[in-house]
Amino acid sequence: MIVGRANALTALGLLVLLLVVVLTAPRWTKLLTRTVPGEEAGEDGSAAPAAAAAEAEASADAQQKITVKLFFLAPDQPALLIEDREVAYSADLARQIRTVVEELVKGPQKGLAGTLPTETRVIDSFVTKEGIAYVDLSKDAGVKHGGGSRGELLSVYSVVNSIAANFPAVKRVQILVEDRQVATLAGHVDLTRPLTPDMTFLATGPAAPAAAVPPAAAPAAPAATPRAR
Repeated sequence: MIVGRANALTALGLLVLLLVVVLTAPRWTKLLTRTVPGEEAGEDGSAAPAAAAAEAEASADAQQKITVKLFFLAPDQPALLIEDREVAYSADLARQIRTVVEELVKGPQKGLAGTLPTETRVIDSFVTKEGIAYVDLSKDAGVKHGGGSRGELLSVYSVVNSIAANFPAVKRVQILVEDRQVATLAGHVDLTRPLTPDMTFLATGPAAPAAAVPPAAAPAAPAATPRAR
């Protein structure tokens, strides 16, 4: 009898203990997962969390502006002219290059003519340690291009010159289409290798009053240049 009673009391005690653990589990869980003082801040209690610091840096980048040079078509001759424009600053070179090309796609603001179809998307951009910038464009850049060897040259070198003129770390530019290397953009200019900037495509004189020139189209040259096929 005594042994049986002791066993019953032991079982009852264990049951009570189990109930206490179950009922207080949420409280213990909250205590165990509570942030330890000092984790949200640095050792001196003043540093922000890494995520908050990154967010603050990104916000600061978005508020900063830089002036870049964009190469568009002159309205009165088959050549390029520079338009200065303020764009958002980024400490990431690849992102900054993408911004520049996206601004080219948007077109000029000061009476010049566009060099890329407005339907063009900038899919990606990156820079190698050798200083080669890769810019990946959607197929619209070629499919909807105005055509002509001179017009295609100006489109290609508007991209190459705009990147190289703004970023000294870039020595050459490789244009890709839909994530792959292509022979040409629209049938004339060799895109199988990275291209160096060429400022000989700049207009020799000031622009005349703006005329209606379709985006990405320019008068064809009397004869193809050495760079065109």
